Amino acid sequence: MGTKTNADDGVTNTHIESPDGGFRESGLRGEALAWGVPSADRSYWPARGAIVVAAVLYLLLPDQLIPGPRWVVPALEAVILVVLTTLTPHKTGQKSPLRRVLVVALIALVTVANMINLGLLVHALLHGGVQNGRALILASVAIWLTNVIVFGLWYFELDRGGPNQRHNPLHREPDFLFPQMATPGAGRPFWSPAFLDYLYVSFTNATAFSPTDTMPMTVAAKALMGLQSAASLLTVALVAARAVNILT
Repeated sequence: MGTKTNADDGVTNTHIESPDGGFRESGLRGEALAWGVPSADRSYWPARGAIVVAAVLYLLLPDQLIPGPRWVVPALEAVILVVLTTLTPHKTGQKSPLRRVLVVALIALVTVANMINLGLLVHALLHGGVQNGRALILASVAIWLTNVIVFGLWYFELDRGGPNQRHNPLHREPDFLFPQMATPGAGRPFWSPAFLDYLYVSFTNATAFSPTDTMPMTVAAKALMGLQSAASLLTVALVAARAVNILT
């Protein structure tokens, strides 16, 4: 505790310096924060819908940015999605090792495909293989949006061991520090992040090229956010600049 005196009016104010940021004085229990709080039962459908959007964006790319037949990657994604829909739970509260394996494989497939698309786009730019500036802008937007979706899915599957593990009160340490976890009383009691929260983290990281309101806490989270920022910066800085040059 420290004492602060206002020299102008001679009034002495008492200022309490709390090492816990006022958490004890707030009257909240530790269980009211996301750290240590079992996640609410969430639906997997928003994440599955994001995969469908990523597949559509892939189909919109020009032929020179797609290695091999255009249908291969979307077909593989569709097969995995069908298996997920028919053989695995639709809610995060139900444990399913099969779902975990299939989802990681699906996200990895989308990630690799999008990185290849980006690499081919950069190659075409550097070697003058793209003359249509409008097609280039549309392709770069599709690749950037897929980047946002796929890393949002990675964050959703990574944090505290995955959607199902977040139901365990003894889950491991968080990979992401959300504002509701850092500031007692900022969110409703027993708050926990949903897929859209992770998608928003991905969007802000892709636009700012760095974390904004949610901080990465583990090495894995920092590595993923760093990779996403690099891919986003490459897309925006190099591709967009070249597109504008072609258009002019």
